[in-house]
Amino acid sequence: MNNFKKIGVSALAGSLAMVSANAVEYTMTGGLVSTLSQASGPASVSGDSGRGLGTATDLSFNASGELENGFTVGYFMSVDTNAALANTSSQMTIGMGSLGTLRINNIGGSSANAIDDVTPNAYNEAWDGMTASAANNNPSWFGSRTSSGSIEYRIPAQETSGLTIDASLLYDPNADLGAASKGGVQTSQDGYAVTTKIAHESGLSVGAGHELVRNYNTSDSDGAAQGGDNTTVYVTYSMGGISVGYQEAWQNSMTGAPAADAPDKEADMMSIAYTTGDLSLSYAQSDIDVKSLGATAALPTIELESIQAAYVMGAMTVSAAMSKTDNSGGVAADDYKENQIAVSFAF
Repeated sequence: MNNFKKIGVSALAGSLAMVSANAVEYTMTGGLVSTLSQASGPASVSGDSGRGLGTATDLSFNASGELENGFTVGYFMSVDTNAALANTSSQMTIGMGSLGTLRINNIGGSSANAIDDVTPNAYNEAWDGMTASAANNNPSWFGSRTSSGSIEYRIPAQETSGLTIDASLLYDPNADLGAASKGGVQTSQDGYAVTTKIAHESGLSVGAGHELVRNYNTSDSDGAAQGGDNTTVYVTYSMGGISVGYQEAWQNSMTGAPAADAPDKEADMMSIAYTTGDLSLSYAQSDIDVKSLGATAALPTIELESIQAAYVMGAMTVSAAMSKTDNSGGVAADDYKENQIAVSFAF
């Protein structure tokens, strides 16, 4: 995106009180996307059928500066301006050179949440905004529990023999609950996440992550989940304009009253994408299995598919997707289809 406006801002020092920067530059960029969607869902699920024309507008603010010791400090915030202003993403990053990077994830932005689905696509993940409302239709659970209100350390990229190795370690004192207000506290529920990725110069990459949440409460009065863990592994390969990816994820969750298990889940995601010039095409498929729990039987496999295309014309991108979900929500024969066209602008 092109810089829309540059603002000298001394007030930023207040939000970055823990450091003293020599100079700070603040930039603002923006984007707008309009979508036309048509959906056909099962009669048993109200609200999953119909047509809609919607617009979303966002502004992004970036601040960056250098400290006296050579460290860098940066701040990012994304604001949704479609209705009431809302902070949808914000992080502060401290670059320490060869010592690595520290990041405070106020809202989103963690390395764990970034790998919930790494399979390539032309427009969006097969499940993102293009599936029915049932919660079971979303396989992107990895990293979501520790994505806000957490602090993480990222090692400096290690390069050897054509390999690049990245890793991160994250701690969230309020997992599932989001960031506390400045100076505030919340119910303690420790969350941890670790990620690693090895990329080869040939275009092959492999990665994995593990997320653990531990709740020490003796009651569920806080309304939070009572622990559990998530794991994911993936492999991607790019050669020329072709990219392919495969990923698996597992969820072992506990919810409700202490020690009351929820069904475990498994998901696999795969896709292939092709880019030539300004045109991108992709096909993606995701399968989700909700396992049995005690006398409760396993649900039918939820199957998602999406065919997508995108064409870039300068600052404007036109995208289209045809998506469907079989056994929506884990209900046999409850199928869902959605066609979507989007026009987006960057400014």
